[in-house]
Amino acid sequence: MRDIITFGKYLKKKYKKRVKKIPLGLSGFTCPNIDGRVAKGGCTFCENESFSPNLAKTKKFFLSPDSLDNPLLERQLQEIEAQYGATAGYYQERGYEKFLAYFQAFTNTYAPLDTLQKLYSHALAQPECIGLSIGTRSDSVSEEILDYLADLSKEYEIWIEYGIQSVFDETLERINRGHDSKNVQEWIEKSKKRGLNVCGHVIFGLPGEDRSMMLHTVKKSVEWGIDSIKIHPLYVVRNTALAIEYHKGRFTPITQEEYIATLLEAFEILPRDMIVQRVTAGIGDSTLLAPSWCADKNDQLRAIRAALAARGLRY
Repeated sequence: MRDIITFGKYLKKKYKKRVKKIPLGLSGFTCPNIDGRVAKGGCTFCENESFSPNLAKTKKFFLSPDSLDNPLLERQLQEIEAQYGATAGYYQERGYEKFLAYFQAFTNTYAPLDTLQKLYSHALAQPECIGLSIGTRSDSVSEEILDYLADLSKEYEIWIEYGIQSVFDETLERINRGHDSKNVQEWIEKSKKRGLNVCGHVIFGLPGEDRSMMLHTVKKSVEWGIDSIKIHPLYVVRNTALAIEYHKGRFTPITQEEYIATLLEAFEILPRDMIVQRVTAGIGDSTLLAPSWCADKNDQLRAIRAALAARGLRY
């Protein structure tokens, strides 16, 4: 039985301690695909202001060069402390000793560098924080941001997480991604040249894609040099453009059987030393429209682990 290298196993081996990622969702972060800089309406699977007016309340923050004077910045610093503190305390009671601050929601490099420096340094100053993991889009980074992160990586564990989703431009256009695959490749390679750790997010079940296309995305992502991968199925939630397509019969979600079969083939492509941070995802609340099997992540993991075990793999 061969063990798949999970992120937890990687961190435990490197630091000789149990390390946990702490997700942070800060007020004010948005996305260039929501605010209209590169596209309008956001990705079709993402709940956004076109369908959820509450998101419009803070979308213009970070578009001003004087954002450091914006009172929302102080609120964000307080949110870092509150979210980090509560989560770290919970996991310390369960044996975790060190933590990574995970800037998760929306696009977490879509801000002036001085603002990012304030936020990132504040997170790194939290107790037992050994580094950052930063979720973003390839069209929302810059040379100076990567240089700054590379400098931080000399002292801290720094990861940048790019939403690859698919390497097929027709798919990216259909989901209203706002950039092409060449843009993703370019910024992943620039990140790797600076020695940064890169995680790539890939979605199975995107509109119009078959299994060979999904596997090709995995293959190209590996070729671009990612160090870690997150894979999850596309599911439909309320207040999205994808929900409209689903109700009109224009989109059929991937089945659990097809998802697991594709995932098994993906593991044949992944190098043995690839860190696998995620093999599925789900949402167990009333916003989920389809597929129903995405409602219980634990059930998904049981089925996936059983299928992997039959192939001699342990996750």
